[in-house]
Amino acid sequence: MIFHLIFNNLLSGLLLGGVLALIALGLSISLGVMRLINLAHGEILIGGAYAALFLGLAAGFDPLLTLPLVAAFVALVALPLQWLLLAPVSRQGPEAPMMTTFALSLILQNLYLTWFSADTRSIPAPYAIRPFTLGPISVPLIYLLGFVISVAVIAMVYVVVNCSAFGRDLRASALDPVAAESVGVNVRRVHALTFALGAACAAVGGVLIGMTFSFNPTTGSSFLLTSFAVVVLGGMGNIAGTLIAGLALGLMQSVGALLLGDGFRDLVGLALFLVVLALRPAGLFVQRA
Repeated sequence: MIFHLIFNNLLSGLLLGGVLALIALGLSISLGVMRLINLAHGEILIGGAYAALFLGLAAGFDPLLTLPLVAAFVALVALPLQWLLLAPVSRQGPEAPMMTTFALSLILQNLYLTWFSADTRSIPAPYAIRPFTLGPISVPLIYLLGFVISVAVIAMVYVVVNCSAFGRDLRASALDPVAAESVGVNVRRVHALTFALGAACAAVGGVLIGMTFSFNPTTGSSFLLTSFAVVVLGGMGNIAGTLIAGLALGLMQSVGALLLGDGFRDLVGLALFLVVLALRPAGLFVQRA
């Protein structure tokens, strides 16, 4: 009985790790391509959760059916933000865009407080509270759905980055933006689309998080820290590494919760983040030169 309980907890952590990987993917892409430390990443994620919540309340849509709409909406909002706020300061070094995203983070938090109040909310769905049971295995159904959707989205992003013309331009811009511009790549356009793609991934992850946990206008800060931990573990811009790191972090958080209590779940992840940052800053899944 105890063995089954431990196994189910570890499996739940592994499934949740898939969602953590999707959340971190947008941050990883922005860091890998644009060298942008996006401190508004958590607020973009929570924006996706609020969009799905009120779209469901207004139109009666199932939260999972809102995923394409929320992703498209957040991506369209992110495009002018990158063009108008980040692109003009991107040539001033990494500090200026980072501080711009910090200001954007504070603005979004206050907008959420004004529009939605500080109340804690969650995205209602009848299957969000059901268990998935298969013999001795019993995990929350929403964890399984979130894992499947997250892996599917990560796989689609991987195909786009590695098998499309946009992906070729994106990889060229990441390696050497000056050389890419010299051969005709519109680096500014690539950066804008990359930021929009990262925002869309964060928004989809935000909907899944909003169905799994409760959230409020300041919840994004904790998921920003978790995303940084996944990016450091997986390596900047490494899509496969981000998935593996997300799964590993989810598993480690479950181990920490079992050994120390559920309140120490995030502590284990951040401790692992600091250890890897000190020993291998480039990430566990990046080959040394």
